[in-house]
Amino acid sequence: MLVKIGQKAVCKNRDDRRRSRRCRAKRRSCLWLSLFLFVLLLSGFAYKQYRTAFDRPKALLVLGGDTEREEFAANFARSHPDLDIWVSSGSNPEYAQWVFDRAGIEPHRLHLDYQAVDTVTNFTTLVGEFQAQGIDSVYLITSDDHMLRAKVIGEIVLGSRGITYKAIAVPSGREAEPVEKSIRDGLRAILWVTTGRTGASLGQLKSGVGNRK
Repeated sequence: MLVKIGQKAVCKNRDDRRRSRRCRAKRRSCLWLSLFLFVLLLSGFAYKQYRTAFDRPKALLVLGGDTEREEFAANFARSHPDLDIWVSSGSNPEYAQWVFDRAGIEPHRLHLDYQAVDTVTNFTTLVGEFQAQGIDSVYLITSDDHMLRAKVIGEIVLGSRGITYKAIAVPSGREAEPVEKSIRDGLRAILWVTTGRTGASLGQLKSGVGNRK
């Protein structure tokens, strides 16, 4: 009887050691996998920052919703005569053309697009056009209180097509938007990347139609 008990104890100890070795091996594997993913993520972030810093924008993207953005963009475009300007759902065509004409911007450089109904669709309606024209970097122009949300969406929508941006904030004198808007529209941007749907009706539930909303 004592011999059998001893044998069982020995077997149990062996099983415990085997399980312990397996657990250690799994922990090492998880550690190496986590380290690999971290390095991969860090490398991707570093490459993105490098591209953003050194890519030369090939166009201006102006988000509609405030005429001050168009007036600022017109003056900015004067010092960048080689860049075309896209205004997404801004002021009416007559006023927009007048603003840019007054700044001395040639009509062929100005592209007025009215497909967008909000900030997410400011990006989704034009990203394909940029890609088709080989535009891989843009100046992103919007009000300073609206910039966080625009940058969140831009990272996702433009980034999904390999397009970088340099943000140019227009002073507004207003307080920054609630961060919840950036979170909501960031989720909508992810929805667009994964399904092709923008969830525009969700974005208008509380705010109504308008690019500043």
